[in-house]
Amino acid sequence: MRIGMFGGSFDPVHLGHLWIGEAAMESLCLDRLHWIPTAQQPLKPDGAVASADQRAEMLRLAIGGREGFHLDLREVRREGVSYSSDTANELLNENPDAELFMIIGSDSLASMPRWHQPSDLLSKVQLAVVQRGGDPETDFSVLEGLVAPERIEQFRGQVIAMPQIELSSREIRGRVGQGRSIRYRVPNAVAAYIRASGIYQSSVSD
Repeated sequence: MRIGMFGGSFDPVHLGHLWIGEAAMESLCLDRLHWIPTAQQPLKPDGAVASADQRAEMLRLAIGGREGFHLDLREVRREGVSYSSDTANELLNENPDAELFMIIGSDSLASMPRWHQPSDLLSKVQLAVVQRGGDPETDFSVLEGLVAPERIEQFRGQVIAMPQIELSSREIRGRVGQGRSIRYRVPNAVAAYIRASGIYQSSVSD
């Protein structure tokens, strides 16, 4: 079995995230993709604007009905700082015969040396880096010294090429705070939830 893990704040989840998830399923031939909202990211100490429950509900609304997409709440239930190495270990213990792929952006790749136990993590997962249109070629040199050269070459072959996506959760929060439309930026069900719950109403630049 081929399992993907796609973590993030998802504050809120938007169509760019869903596009990445769909591309990962296809290009990596995944059987299942775990969408994993973080409780608190180590390199983003300010945390999310929406609560963990709100972010989980928006994800549930966004991915519902897509076979193979799985909402995985282990990190928000674990609470505290979310370490990908802990999540990878848990998933592999639950699925000992699985091949585990971790989907990240090129910005996350650049910060990989500062991650928690990066060498141990990279020995257990196949890294799949999203390269958006217009971005420079993915620089895997940051992994030198963390993992064997042949492993880096494996990761190079698993780049997920994407068109340029001019969407960000920060921009969407800002638009909500300014009373502007987020139509076609998030799924309709997520937009309705944001309106009904009142989240981000005072969030202009968070």
